[in-house]
Amino acid sequence: MKFRPLHDRVVVRRIDEDQKTAGGIIIPDTAAEKPQTGEVLAAGPGGRDDDGKVQPLDVKKGDKVLFGKWSGTEVKIDGDDLLIMKESDIMGVLQG
Repeated sequence: MKFRPLHDRVVVRRIDEDQKTAGGIIIPDTAAEKPQTGEVLAAGPGGRDDDGKVQPLDVKKGDKVLFGKWSGTEVKIDGDDLLIMKESDIMGVLQG
């Protein structure tokens, strides 16, 4: 199934981080916090400004992004756990 977000929304897949502490202790899934980084899988065309013109998004498919802990709405599409959020919920793009 294909999913195309509308307006200024993006679809993000969380990127799992290491489940170990610096000392080598493994953190179980039940105690670990959800990652706050992800990869943009799809982005809408952009939001409209006061004049009705579409303002393109700053993020695009493939960008690695950092977002807030409680950002977005969790959905399951084709068995994948994904997040749908507004571009404004994204704090920045990770580079390098």
